[in-house]
Formats: sequence, C-alpha cells, structure tokens
Amino acid sequence: MSERESMPYDVVIVGGGPAGLAAAIRLKQLAAENSAELSVCVLEKGSEIGAHILSGAVVDPRALDELLPDWRDDCPLARTPVTENHHWVLTAGRKYEFPHIVMPPFMNNKGTYTGSLGNLCRWLAEKAEGLGVEIFPGFAAAEILFHDDGSVKGVATGDMGVARDGTHKPDYQPGLELHAKYTFFAEGARGHLTKQLKQLFALDADSQPQVYGIGLKELWDIDPAKHKPGRVIHTQGWPLDDAWGGGFLYHQENGQVALGFVVALNYKNPHLSPFHEFQRWKTHPAIRAILEGGRRVSYGARAINEGGWQSVPKLVFPGGALVGCSAGFVNVPRIKGSHTAMKSGMLAAEAAFAAIAADRAGDELTTYPDALNASWIATELKKVRNVEPAVAKLGGTIGTLVAGADMWMRQLGIGLPFTLGHKPDHTKLWRADQCQPIAYPKPDGVISFDRLSSVFLSNTNHEEDQPCHLTLKDPDIPISYNLPLYDEPAQRYCPAGVYEVVGQEEGNPRFQINAQNCVHCKTCDIKDPTQNINWVVPEGGGGPNYPNM
Repeated sequence: MSERESMPYDVVIVGGGPAGLAAAIRLKQLAAENSAELSVCVLEKGSEIGAHILSGAVVDPRALDELLPDWRDDCPLARTPVTENHHWVLTAGRKYEFPHIVMPPFMNNKGTYTGSLGNLCRWLAEKAEGLGVEIFPGFAAAEILFHDDGSVKGVATGDMGVARDGTHKPDYQPGLELHAKYTFFAEGARGHLTKQLKQLFALDADSQPQVYGIGLKELWDIDPAKHKPGRVIHTQGWPLDDAWGGGFLYHQENGQVALGFVVALNYKNPHLSPFHEFQRWKTHPAIRAILEGGRRVSYGARAINEGGWQSVPKLVFPGGALVGCSAGFVNVPRIKGSHTAMKSGMLAAEAAFAAIAADRAGDELTTYPDALNASWIATELKKVRNVEPAVAKLGGTIGTLVAGADMWMRQLGIGLPFTLGHKPDHTKLWRADQCQPIAYPKPDGVISFDRLSSVFLSNTNHEEDQPCHLTLKDPDIPISYNLPLYDEPAQRYCPAGVYEVVGQEEGNPRFQINAQNCVHCKTCDIKDPTQNINWVVPEGGGGPNYPNM
C-alpha cells in the first residue's frame, strides 16, 4: 500500500453542514480580528456542499444574526419569511386547527424563514471560502487518527478506487491524512466517527441515550393558485396509531412546497414502514387538496436527533469536540436545530481559537461546554427537555398534554421537578407476532409513490464496484434472528429499499443489501434490533445529490 500523504491544519472540521461551516467562519473571523494566521479546512463527504443536506426547513435566524449580521442582503433564505403558522390535528378524514394561543410563546414561528437548508449551506460555504477556509467536497472522513498518548490527531479520508473484493483498481488512490491541533466532528445525526468517539472516550457515560426520528421529505411544484409563500403547516395524528410523529408542509419560493413526515424511531410495531406512512399521509383530503395539480420533483430522508438536552453527551475530548447534530441540539417541539447547531459550532470555534492563540493547543476545550451551558442553547433546550419522553411514555394525546403543561410551567419559571429519560430506539421493537400487520395502499403514482421511483428523484449514486458501506457484524443474524422474531424490519424501516429478503417463497431466504440505493439516512444503524448493521462511509462523493433540500 502506498504511504498516505498528510496535510497539517490548525483546525479540521468533519462535515460541511450548518454547524461545521459556522465553526469555520467563526474561526476565520477571530483570526482576522486578531491579525492572526489560522488554517482551517472542512471535509464534506457529499459531491458538493449541500448534496447531503436535508431538512424541512423553517430556520430561526438567531445564530445567523450573530455570525453574519448582514446575511439578509444576499442569502437565499431571506427570500421567504414565515407569514402564516398552522398546526393541524388530523383524523382519517378531517382536520382540526390547533389554536396557537394555547402554545408557549417560544413555539411561535414569528421572525423565522423557510427555504432550502442545502442552499443555505452553499451560501455559507461561499462566505467561508471568501475568508480563506479550504473546503474539500467529495472526501469522506473514514478514520480517526490518534497521537501516541491517545489524543485525536486528525482524520484520514477513505481510499479511492478500491474494488468490492478489496483489491485496488487501476485508478486506486490512498486516502489523505489531515492533522490538526483540534478536530471538530460535525457529521450530523448518528455520525459514524462520532459513534466511535463516544465509545472510545465514554462521552455518553453521564447522559441519556440519544433517540431519533426518521424524516422523509419531498419537494413539489404546486398550482400557483394554491401557493402562499411563507405559509407553514404542521400536523399530528393520522395516519399514525401507536407510533409518534407528524407532518409538515412549507410554502417556499418559486412556487414550491417542501413537505414531509417524521416518525419517531421508538415505534413498537416491526410491520410499520415510515415511508409508506408518509405516502399515506399525503392522501389525507387536506394535504391532497394542496398537492393535486402539482408535480413531485425531489425526495430524500434523514435521521433526526430527538433526545433533547438530557441526551447531549460530553462535548470535548483530547484533541477535538462534537458540534451540531453530532452532539444533538435539536429543539424537538419547535422542529428546529439549525440555529442551535450553528451556535454550537461558533462556541467551539471561540474556545479553539483562544487555546491556539494562548499556545495551549492540545488542551481539552473545557471552555466550550462551559460556554454552551451558559448560552441560549441550554436555556432553550432545557425548557423542552420533557416533551419527547413524555409523548414516548404516555402516547400522543396524554403525552402532548403533559408536555404542553410542562413547557408552559417552564415558560413561567417552574416545571416538572424531574427530567424524563430515554431508552435506545432499537430496544423498543416488539415481536412481529405481537403486532398487527399493516396493509398499506398501493401507490397511485400521482400523490403517492413507491420507494424506487422516490430514490431516483434523490439523485443517489454510488460507485458499484466498491466495498459495501452497510456492514453486518454477523451476516447470519438477519435471517436466523431478525426474520423469525421481527419479520426482518429492515425491509420496512429503510426509506430507500436497500434491504430485502429474497428467496423466502422458495424456502431459502437470503438477506440482500442494495447499497446503491442508500440515501445515508442512518435509520438502519439506529433501529436494527441487535445493532448488527454498522454504517460506514462509502467512497467519497457517493450518496444522494439533493439540489434544493
């Protein structure tokens, strides 16, 4: 094997999402303010910045206002301020408007904006590069590097040109090592390197387990007569029964609506398919009325942190820090996390710059979690910390009432005298014979669709002749254990049709992995009941290529 080349930086950032880019910009701002030299690079596994970014999105601009006060002058997000805010409770055939007057004031979307988070990241990347940040899209961080004392030294990108059988193809290129005084991990929810760091440094020893939802999204061009720029709709209730989640529909620029559905991954019934629940939700008369006469133009899916404040792990370790959704700062009831992710990156940047400037590089960045605990991130997340676990334990109706009462009390300076905990999502599945099978309607190809045609719209592509990035710790478990107990739920929880059980009718079942379809949502890594599936990065640039998600 050829020896890997290395490049030194002051700070290496893994992930070109809101948190990573905000951190990069803040580092360069501080360097300019102090007439200092500081080298910063961002690694992004997608083919370009924004290619793997998927969110609703309604964005609270609080962090943007702090980072780049003039952002409204040219940022695409500024084009569509939120003008209407609706919350619908759905039954099978009707909708009921939930009055906002009963919600705490911080649940209001006043002053927010709706648009493509991917395009916001593309704009942030331009600002970062203008400040001198080096951004490397198409390079996946595949390995953590360590100093002899066990501290993080940096990361290495994956080798390129490796065949499925592990041999080197003619275009083989070894990965590149990036060494840094500090390495920030901004991989998003369920980052594969973050998962390793949590284990190596016991970062989650004193926190609750992180729990997740799966968010599925489509973009539609709709009838101009139905389009109301800035109109925001959230729904709860139908079609979910004993599972928890809800839908969203945001009227964005250019006559488009972004719509989607989130299902908490603590659901019990292994027969449930989040993708098919999403397709069924679109057939509700209130949703169908908006979509009829329109055209679907894009699709994608991504896991979402839902653990809240009590699931935030230790943020620092020798040589680095977790920022953004790698740590989990999503405000679940507000369905917002971009602003908190960006702020966490900014606070980590300030701590790292101070350490480097004081020649203390290598010291653990304890000032970062101290600053975060004193910030508006902590204030905001503490207010809503019982929402997700209350609903998970008590169900949609009673849980919502308890969560709402707790949020109101915390708004008034009091609240429940305890913090509810979580159990990992993969422990929540019941056996298949304990649950009712779900008969999903056949897609009509107009409002509802199948998974393969949906994946096509995500522009997903992987080099086929490469090692499978969906690895099994034990290849026998899917058929010997998951199939008889859970009817192999990977067939249904995956929103891209990656996993299949073939040959069952012939009495010779075989577990098939269609890795080419993978949209990098991480649901399999989260929900597999024995944690047998381990998601690792494919060759750089592989995966979805979202244009405006």
